[in-house]
Amino acid sequence: MRIIGYDVARSLAVVGMVIVNYKVVMGASENGPEWLVWLAGLFDGRAAATFVILAGVGISILSRKGRIAQDKERIRQDRHTLFKRAIFLFVVGLLYTPLWPADILHFYGVYIAIAALLLLASDRQLWLGAIGLSVAFLLLIFIFDYEKGMDFSTLTYVDFWTFAGMVRHIFFNGFHPVIPWLAFVLIGMWLGRQKIKNTQVRRRILWASIFITAVAEILSYILVKLFPGENGVIFGTEPMPPMPLYIIAGAGTAIAIITLCLELTFRYPNARIFSPLVAAGQLALTLYVAHVVIGMGFLEVIGRLENQTLQFATISAVVFSVLAIVLSVYWRKRFQRGPLEWVMRKVTS
Repeated sequence: MRIIGYDVARSLAVVGMVIVNYKVVMGASENGPEWLVWLAGLFDGRAAATFVILAGVGISILSRKGRIAQDKERIRQDRHTLFKRAIFLFVVGLLYTPLWPADILHFYGVYIAIAALLLLASDRQLWLGAIGLSVAFLLLIFIFDYEKGMDFSTLTYVDFWTFAGMVRHIFFNGFHPVIPWLAFVLIGMWLGRQKIKNTQVRRRILWASIFITAVAEILSYILVKLFPGENGVIFGTEPMPPMPLYIIAGAGTAIAIITLCLELTFRYPNARIFSPLVAAGQLALTLYVAHVVIGMGFLEVIGRLENQTLQFATISAVVFSVLAIVLSVYWRKRFQRGPLEWVMRKVTS
């Protein structure tokens, strides 16, 4: 039986990513009232982290039967499926990058390929891997130039299509580099193994994630105040650069959102408010691509894509999200999968 709480969380993650991406591409992040700057800023790096952790959850769900039974043939088949999906997402992401330089899909492809090799890793190994990736990034940022190749004014990676640039972009200083963003996938794989149908387990995870997020954010605030300027960057919870406290806060926020969605959908399984979000969550890949191709494309045609206020960017994101959710409901009444989801299933089956 499908757990719809994950679909609800995925739809909320997509909405959050739309809000973040619209304000960034419009240059509107700080161009608005303080309360809206603060509110919109809550989604920075958290929506994408939720999206990635849900990918890890999905990997654990897909491989559950083979992992529990220690069925080597089933695990081999699951890995084969994941490798094909990884290649599909990597290729689609690369094709999508010229339209949207901050694409996450090609990173997804690499995440999934690596995760496929870790299906039999223990919970302890997954957490050690997540911690190791966070520490590794902290070390790398002192060794290499984090800003090399990145043009922050245009959100482009100047040597993206070179071998060295591609490797650097994917593994170190792209928008969602494998080191340390793969940590979110590993944490998601751990979460996907938990007995979330057990109310006590679910609530323990929820309250623990809220507590950990609060501690990380408070600690970051104090340390940044104590070490102002460039020295304080290593204690930040901003997604770029993704320092350890960001990974902790981002993962904590994502797990809190996911477990809260699970809690509400388990408690009120027939609530009508969830149906539209479930539909949108099941079309997440299609909606992610559509928010750039259709949403930003329309805004560019009418000359409203650049140099806008935060109010306009937020309203545009909300309007697109509402329309996307409504259209998702109608699409799911007629088709089992979204357009891109259908193509991925056909290509990788």
